[in-house]
Amino acid sequence: MSNQLDVFGVGNALVDVLAFVEDQFITEQALDRGVMTLVDTKAQGKILAGLQRDALQLRSGGSAANTMIAIAQSGGTGFYTGKVSQDENGEFYAQDMKAAGIEFEVEPAPLTNGPTGTCVVLTTPDAERTMCTNLGVSSTLAPSDIDVEKLKGCKYSYVEGYLWTGDDPRQACIETMEQSKRHGVKVSFTLSDPFLLHSFRDDFRKVVTDYCDVLFCNADEVRQFLDLEDLDACAQKIADLVDLAFITDSNKGCLVVENKQVVTVEGFPVKPLDTVGAGDAFAGGALYGLTHGYSAAQAARWGNYLGSAIVQIQGPRLEKAPVDQMATILSVKH
Repeated sequence: MSNQLDVFGVGNALVDVLAFVEDQFITEQALDRGVMTLVDTKAQGKILAGLQRDALQLRSGGSAANTMIAIAQSGGTGFYTGKVSQDENGEFYAQDMKAAGIEFEVEPAPLTNGPTGTCVVLTTPDAERTMCTNLGVSSTLAPSDIDVEKLKGCKYSYVEGYLWTGDDPRQACIETMEQSKRHGVKVSFTLSDPFLLHSFRDDFRKVVTDYCDVLFCNADEVRQFLDLEDLDACAQKIADLVDLAFITDSNKGCLVVENKQVVTVEGFPVKPLDTVGAGDAFAGGALYGLTHGYSAAQAARWGNYLGSAIVQIQGPRLEKAPVDQMATILSVKH
């Protein structure tokens, strides 16, 4: 079967609910300011009830979903797998992903299984973001949701580490990587967040060594993963585990570790407004580059550029990618 699509993504399917609020709202809801907190359906409902509905913005989200959208915005193609429910948010999610250019055909779960997952993003006047996440039915993603025929038609699979917190989603990740290996699809994996390494470091090491062709992580994650502080030492160590790794390091750009060689790809210094989604955008840009014949260093450069664009806006997703700059960005030799 020919590779008809670029990337097969697997991750949490969460509707991002964006709202601007005053500081008083954070206090009244007894929320931990400036962090992400997992909440149950009842608590999420209380937060949503306190918001002015006409002022809310909705986006299809989740870490890997944001990466897939960045691929599409760059001119690539993809299929995304995440679990939604038979509710209004689930329908919105499916339509929003398709409108962004990503195929999304996972069968929605019955509403009795729980609502579509949501992440309420509350932005206060100082641009601080407080996030409340209810995973909802996204935590029921199972191996049976993985469309192997679609996967076989992709060049790469992309799996987010966030899924490791649930038994069924973890098995869905493994199924994706097993089937990828079976059908000649390259496996890319992201460590997602330093907090995951406390519980799943050994699991992730097995994933990287047994399945991974491309690893995405940031400097904090790789330090936690390897229990090393020196970033150059981390790069040398990661070279023993995987053929290709991208280690992002904020505005410094990223380290590309390829075939035991380490190259620094400079970033694009900007004044950040909001760093949420920068890593997702980087991965999308890099995967676009890798699936369109560019070198790993060129792919990283496009990823860096998308990451620098994301941090200058509020929210984890660009309205559109600055593709008019692509030829210039990718023409730089390393």
